[in-house]
Amino acid sequence: MWTKLNLAAHGASLFRRLNWLSRKDEIMRTLLNILWFIFGGWISGTLWLLAGVILAITIIGLPFTPAAFRMGFYSYFPFGLRVEEHDAGVGSTLLNVIWLIFAGWWLALHHLVLAVGLAITIIGIPFAIQHLKLAVNSLMPVGKTIVQTESLF
Repeated sequence: MWTKLNLAAHGASLFRRLNWLSRKDEIMRTLLNILWFIFGGWISGTLWLLAGVILAITIIGLPFTPAAFRMGFYSYFPFGLRVEEHDAGVGSTLLNVIWLIFAGWWLALHHLVLAVGLAITIIGIPFAIQHLKLAVNSLMPVGKTIVQTESLF
């Protein structure tokens, strides 16, 4: 028979288990982000930020700058984050088409090649998944936001 005391103890035990699972996910996310940053994430993120600075210097590229900065910070530590698209109107669609023609396809190709190379190794599969996400998002980055998620991917 469940008494209030037993129910409270069971609830506290369940909460500790759930908290530990959440803590393990947080530790794994941090570990994967550190490994990602050390083994190439800093290059990808820095190149996105450099592209954003170059785009900001040219007046024509100024509308693409915020998207490049968002993708740069996302490229530094992608585990535990996801990209959401929000409706930014016709201007966003036009900017994405221009981006796709001049920069998006080769950035996506770059991330696809890296994803295939990492997927060949068993240990590189989580990083290959992140490169696939970056490939999709580098095609049309304008009008997207970065949000935190509870899962690793």
